[in-house]
Amino acid sequence: MIKRGLAKERLKKFHIKKNDIVLVTAGDERGKRGKVLHILHRSNSILVENVNFMRRSTKARRVDQKGGIVEKEGPIKISNVMLVCTNCDNPSRISHKTLADGRKVRICKKCGEMI
Repeated sequence: MIKRGLAKERLKKFHIKKNDIVLVTAGDERGKRGKVLHILHRSNSILVENVNFMRRSTKARRVDQKGGIVEKEGPIKISNVMLVCTNCDNPSRISHKTLADGRKVRICKKCGEMI
């Protein structure tokens, strides 16, 4: 039987969260670091502060608004970035661990500390 209407889409879980510091590992922006501004779950992308700028021409819509060229961050595939550990300040892979009180935390693979 075919369901009609809008089906709720299941969001993917990523190892990177908003406000994390990441290092770009591939592409033209390789080597740059920045803070994650937004996660785009449907396209497996993220927006990183001051990385992958896009220029766009805008038209004045009202009398008091000016037109011109606007620069803003463009999306980067989440597979092209690596999380930077806040303790050792190195890009590293992460693992997950469940604590005794039931919380699930992220652990740095290099230094073994919680992120």
